Amino acid sequence: MLFSLKRSILCINKNRPFQAVPSLKYYVNERVLDMNEAFHIISDGSCDLPIELVQEKNITVVPFYVSFDDEHYMKENVDIGIRDFYQQMVDKKGVYPKSSMPSVHDYEEAFLPFAKAGMPVICICITTKFSGSMQSALNARSIVQETCPEAEITVIDATVNTVLQGLYVLEAVNLRDSGTSYQDTVARLEEIKSTGRIFFTVGNMEYLKHGGRIGKVAAIAGSVLDIRPVITLKQGEIFPSGMDRGRRRTTQKALALLLEYLKESSLGIECFSLAVGFGYDHEEAVAFRDHTLSVLRDNGYDIKEIPLYQIGATIGVHTGPYPLGFGIIEKGIPTQTE
Repeated sequence: MLFSLKRSILCINKNRPFQAVPSLKYYVNERVLDMNEAFHIISDGSCDLPIELVQEKNITVVPFYVSFDDEHYMKENVDIGIRDFYQQMVDKKGVYPKSSMPSVHDYEEAFLPFAKAGMPVICICITTKFSGSMQSALNARSIVQETCPEAEITVIDATVNTVLQGLYVLEAVNLRDSGTSYQDTVARLEEIKSTGRIFFTVGNMEYLKHGGRIGKVAAIAGSVLDIRPVITLKQGEIFPSGMDRGRRRTTQKALALLLEYLKESSLGIECFSLAVGFGYDHEEAVAFRDHTLSVLRDNGYDIKEIPLYQIGATIGVHTGPYPLGFGIIEKGIPTQTE
């Protein structure tokens, strides 16, 4: 998957005819190498970064696949946009989409042009606890290195996913663009990934139940009582962090978890990269972000802005259309304080 403004892509699906998607014209099967880079950053599609930002930062994204019928699998952000994905979830209640990881061939196509050009690569993959994407990347690396034995391809288990993985990828970009060496960048990424946290809630328990994350009885009780979970993800594992009634209370609990994390850290907020992740409801996400900024400032944190990133299909198939929460991770380049 490559990025270009020249033309719209052709969406290839063996189960249906070719179909152009002009609104997603950035993703094309051509690769434009920037030889001014010391090395290139690749991520699987779990990073959930906006297409425009991926272009700006010169990141290659290898997409996941999603299906609503178990037969026709579409590349995320290629064959189907994220907004359309969520709209179908909202419109087709009772239909549970599934995701599928990138293939070995997908990663081969991503790695090979850089290997042939002698460009080192860092490839960041979703936590191995959630997907076999990293194994696909490792297998592809072995195949590429048979053709290009000198190819430098480091594959990293992010131990995180979704917008937090996106923040992690952006830290890799920041390290690259600051002049940090290839090996030092890899080492620093390994150092900071354990600091990553996701604190989030969902609209209801239905998708968690369908995915086997919670039991049927708990899901029924949650539906009747309007009880929703608050969840923490760290170091590749999901941990329950409480339950409460209603959206307002659970989002407040997610915010409380963020405040607790910041207070327990020896670092100031300026040393962290923070984002709000959301699903279908952008208006709710904006209000939640603005409320978070107000609360953080009231608690003495000097923070000007928090970016909003839409959670993609890779995680959305498990959460349903209304996930909302935070991703936070230590910055790759330590912030100098006076």
